[in-house]
Amino acid sequence: QLQLAESGGGLVHSGGSLTLSCAASGDTLARYSIGWFHQAPGKDREGVSCIKNRDENTYYADSVRGRFTIFRDTTKNAVYLRMTNLTPEDTGDYYCAATTGTGGLTKWAYDYWGQGTQVTVSL
Repeated sequence: QLQLAESGGGLVHSGGSLTLSCAASGDTLARYSIGWFHQAPGKDREGVSCIKNRDENTYYADSVRGRFTIFRDTTKNAVYLRMTNLTPEDTGDYYCAATTGTGGLTKWAYDYWGQGTQVTVSL
């Protein structure tokens, strides 16, 4: 059974950077499409980026394109989300999710979820 664990969240000033990690256990993460989701306080969980399993193509929400980068490290069985030029609107919990399907930026496409890591961006 695949298990996911996010880490790397924290408090950062506006304009700063963070790299979130999604570490896997129980299976090889390269088999899965991985998505990163952002849940702002009081709002629904929204997809910000994904990397697909078959072709390694990456996708980004308009709100993060050019600022966030998703990448996979198969040697560490992990996927990362590099976040730069952060703004207070990026504050919230970040979750990684996995599916053996094609994934995408829709939460319903994913079968496995981590517990999340919190990001706070101050002015």
